[in-house]
Amino acid sequence: MAVDTEEDLPPWLVRLGDYARLARLNRPIGNFLLLWPMLWALWLAANGPPRPEVLAVFIAGVLVMRAAGCVINDYADRDFDGHVKRTRERPLATGRVTERGALTLFVLLCLVAFALVLTMNAFTIAMALPAVVLAASYPFGKRYTHFPQVHLGAAFGWAVPMAFTAQTNTLPPLAWLVFLIAVIWATIYDTEYAMVDRDDDLRIGIKSTAILFGGQDRLIIGVLQVVMTVALLGLGVAAGLSAIYYAAVLVGAAMFAYQHWLIRDRERGPCFQAFLNNNWYGGAIFLGIVLHYTYAV
Repeated sequence: MAVDTEEDLPPWLVRLGDYARLARLNRPIGNFLLLWPMLWALWLAANGPPRPEVLAVFIAGVLVMRAAGCVINDYADRDFDGHVKRTRERPLATGRVTERGALTLFVLLCLVAFALVLTMNAFTIAMALPAVVLAASYPFGKRYTHFPQVHLGAAFGWAVPMAFTAQTNTLPPLAWLVFLIAVIWATIYDTEYAMVDRDDDLRIGIKSTAILFGGQDRLIIGVLQVVMTVALLGLGVAAGLSAIYYAAVLVGAAMFAYQHWLIRDRERGPCFQAFLNNNWYGGAIFLGIVLHYTYAV
């Protein structure tokens, strides 16, 4: 069977594909990196499976806000992406999507996310406002600070305290511990990601932790991985989790060691593979939490 080329497709379908790529629907890795800490938080907040309606709203909300974040990121980077090997074919960089179209899509996605959060309690609705600010401001931070990865971690991790307010209508210290872990984790994997673009970013003046850390990048990533592992062990103690969870943390530590091996020569391909490996890392920690509440409670 012949496969239709873009020239064979109706214009509206081609345009729809451009907007889908703008929202990174073709790159699901970001969805998982957002989902894992949120799922950790929901199970911990509920001491087991969360209420189905809360779970459904948060999964949908994370997917929508991740798409919105990608759109505003490309809008902010529209004058830079064409000069970076990895991003030069993005729809805004090539002109296949207009600036007005991108902003319109961003607003629509935010409205959908807000409609979803309106089904939650008042505390969670109030907590959604900082989420929008963090998501909208992150892409512009890389012009002014070398810590956009930390900003990204706060934006990605804000679903954690929201999960606690939605499930329990409270914000216990445990929520902030999980949030801190999410921020550290995002700093780790997004620094690995930034190592892929470091040469291009230096040339066009974009800031990142990969540039700030310089020749100490592997050492600092390793320290952050150790800190996160210790924090996860502390989380297990604070939440009263069982040996099943600690086994998952051990598996995660092995994955961190593998990532560290991948980035040893700072080559683009292996650094990107290290970044991708974090999806399995987040899933392993989540599995440990789920199995604890399934078999040890």
